[in-house]
Amino acid sequence: MRTAAQAIVEQLVALGADLAFGVPGESYLAVLDALVDTPELQFITCRQEGGAAFAAEAHGKLTGRPGIVMVTRGPGVTNASIGIHTAQQDETPLLVFVGQVPRHQRGRDAFQELDLRAVFGSICKWVHELDDPQRATDVVARAWTMAISGRPGPVLIGLPEDMLTEPCDAPVRPAAPTPHAAVGEATAAAVRTLLAAAARPVVIAGGSRWSDAAIDLLPATFPGVPLLAAFRRQDLIDHRLPAFAGSLGLGADPALVARVQTADVIVAIGDRLDDSTTNGFTLLDTTGRAAALIHVHPDPDELGRVFTARLAVAAEPEAFLRALGSAAARPADTWLTDARAGYEAWCGTTGLQDDIVRCLRALLPDDAIVTNGAGNFTRPVQRAYAYRRPGRQLAPISGAMGYGLPAAMAAKLTHPDRAVVCVAGDGDLLMTSQELATIARHGLGVVVLVIDNGSYGTIRTHQERRYPDRPFATALTNPDFVQLAHSYGMAAERTTGVADTVAALDRAVASGRPSLVHLVTG
Repeated sequence: MRTAAQAIVEQLVALGADLAFGVPGESYLAVLDALVDTPELQFITCRQEGGAAFAAEAHGKLTGRPGIVMVTRGPGVTNASIGIHTAQQDETPLLVFVGQVPRHQRGRDAFQELDLRAVFGSICKWVHELDDPQRATDVVARAWTMAISGRPGPVLIGLPEDMLTEPCDAPVRPAAPTPHAAVGEATAAAVRTLLAAAARPVVIAGGSRWSDAAIDLLPATFPGVPLLAAFRRQDLIDHRLPAFAGSLGLGADPALVARVQTADVIVAIGDRLDDSTTNGFTLLDTTGRAAALIHVHPDPDELGRVFTARLAVAAEPEAFLRALGSAAARPADTWLTDARAGYEAWCGTTGLQDDIVRCLRALLPDDAIVTNGAGNFTRPVQRAYAYRRPGRQLAPISGAMGYGLPAAMAAKLTHPDRAVVCVAGDGDLLMTSQELATIARHGLGVVVLVIDNGSYGTIRTHQERRYPDRPFATALTNPDFVQLAHSYGMAAERTTGVADTVAALDRAVASGRPSLVHLVTG
């Protein structure tokens, strides 16, 4: 008879899992042993649990299926907490499997013991400790469905190590159907009525439950209406479309922010209208003005949570757009053309990093995947890079530093035939630089552009604004990034300007090898 560990792995494969990330731990050796005989589920050994969790979260973003991370108890899962929190903030499906102390040791502060519900209950959709081997397949199937339903997010399952070796004859469970809400004709008609009377409408696309069909439907559903991307959701809209008018969030075009503030109808589809997208929850405050907010989100708990909507629709983007059909508005004559012109002016901003990013866009294929972590270095990427279809943006709405490199690793494993570029700051890269070893081990042709200004630039900027001439604790001493890359067997070059950086990036992308370009700006 198979063990509970074998049943867990068998159930994951049956649900469609093909990739898992983790750091091996003695508390879940039985699961690791089950993976030896299960080549259908590839396990990627990472160098730190934070990188493993970031990579799993990125895999969830790319596929729409739960990313999978496996870690040990105590230090292992607390290291992984940064990726778990990112999945919660970014609405990404994630399954976290945590080896736990044996059941007879619980509650005695055993070695590396942690109360998983107490520690992770606030950032996970469900935290469950599996103590009955006969429930192994049921619990995994439920966790899978819960992670992708409503507002997607992380689900954490504790695995007591003694339970994993016990026999389990529970059958493999089929995937439960994901709940889908239909949009009634009365609701669709009410949306059409509001849009028909609108002179200054805008549409904001965000969130995580967009199908390819929904992305294709969006422009045709709102002819003549400016389409905006929520923070770090730029890949939902082809930037070449005349209707694309820019993206909201940190470092957004002030003129675009002003445009949204003067809109008379705002249709927010898929996005939970987070802090960054809405300028600290102020952008869509309709108090004292006649703007009508139409908020569409798959999870009804997100509707009205921050802003009171004129119409609240609990539905996935595709269901909403199909029900709406073509919702013709009557915008003012220059409303769309001015919005598009504003975007073109904003993305045409000149500067070292902006110019490099524009050249990078020119040399990459349409389906390239671009990743980044957090820091001032991301603003030129947000501003100057033009996403096409079916390109992809992998960036943390949570604002977590160190995300870009593990995300790029996951992207190349998921789509080995696509170009993958990670843009990282020097402080950002060193948060997870140990995953360069994982990239090198698997020969992943990831290209890393390190923008090195020798400081935690974002914090330094805040210091200079609030405490002028009193910088503190933000200067960095960095390794020689070229030598660091060479030590892993990667190709690497050091650059200082636009021409040499673009040439180095071109060589790196063409080579198909793990490569690093070190741009020194500070």
